[in-house]
Amino acid sequence: MPWGYWLPRLLVGADVRTLGSGNVGATNVWRSLGFKLGIAVAVLDIDKGAAAAGLGLWLADDLVAVLGGCAAMVGHWRPLFVGFARGGKIVATTGGVGLAVAPLATLSAAGVWVAVFLVTRYASVASMAAAAALPLFALLYGASWPVLAFTSGAAVAIVVLHRGNIARLLRGQEHRMSLRRPRPTVRGGTSGAPLQSKRV
Repeated sequence: MPWGYWLPRLLVGADVRTLGSGNVGATNVWRSLGFKLGIAVAVLDIDKGAAAAGLGLWLADDLVAVLGGCAAMVGHWRPLFVGFARGGKIVATTGGVGLAVAPLATLSAAGVWVAVFLVTRYASVASMAAAAALPLFALLYGASWPVLAFTSGAAVAIVVLHRGNIARLLRGQEHRMSLRRPRPTVRGGTSGAPLQSKRV
C-alpha cells in the first residue's frame, strides 16, 4: 500500500514521484507537500508494518512476525500498486514492525530519531542514526534472536537505501527539513522552483 503515492493524489492531486527526490515515502511527501501530509503518510506506513508483524505474532511467534514485517517492508520498497517501481526507504515501515516485535527498543530508537532530527534537521541522518541504534536497543532489552536478526538487517538495509543521501551529505547538498509547507519542486529541479504539473 504506497500511501506516499495514494494520499497526495487523493488529497492534493499531486504525483509525488514528480516532486523533490521522486521517492514514494513520508520524507519526500513532507519535504514537497508539507509537514501534515508527510506525518499522515508516515503514520499509515508505520501502521502497515505493525499490522503485518502483529498478525504474524498473533498467529505464531517472533519469527513469523518478522517474516510478515519483512514482506511489508519489501512491498514498501517496491510497491505492487505502482508496478514495482521505486517506493520508500522503509524507515517508517520498519518502525511499525519494530513496535510489534520490540516496542521498547523501537520507542528508544524513535527518541534517537527525534533528537538527531531536532539537532540537524536532516531526516536522512536521523533515520540512519535511529536504524543503527535499533539493534543495540533490541540487544539491551533482551530481544529474541529473530528480532535481533531483523533489527540488524533492517539497519543495514536503511543505510544502503540512503546511500544517495550520504553522497549528498558529503557534497553539502542534502536538504534540511522544514515544518512549514514548501512550494513543490519538480524532481531534479532547483529547490524552491514552482511546480509546473497538471493536477489530476
